[in-house]
Amino acid sequence: MRGYKEASYTDRMSTAAKAKQDQLEKARAKSPVNDPQFAERQASRRAASEAREIRAAERAAAKLVEKAREAESRAAQEAARLVAQKAELEAREAERAASAARAVVRDAELKTARDARYAARKARQK
Repeated sequence: MRGYKEASYTDRMSTAAKAKQDQLEKARAKSPVNDPQFAERQASRRAASEAREIRAAERAAAKLVEKAREAESRAAQEAARLVAQKAELEAREAERAASAARAVVRDAELKTARDARYAARKARQK
């Protein structure tokens, strides 16, 4: 092992710098900027991205319109339900009033019948 000589620090650093420089040049050679179709691909990607954004905005607008329509529908249903509930309440009140009136008439008829029986009994006693 007489011929073996260990590399010094500066030799190792220069070898590493040369390797880095070679990798950098290799990467620059493969850079997409040098590709003639690079601009076309970028333009098509940009156009596709813009189209995607437009479609997303249209979907969002459609969702908002649908939500507004559903809210109107729910409001109309709620109003109809309230009107029906009020009509039902009024019908119940009318039925209660009619029932109370029938009860008063029935009580009056019963009193009249009772009074007639009382008068008949008095008439028989004389």
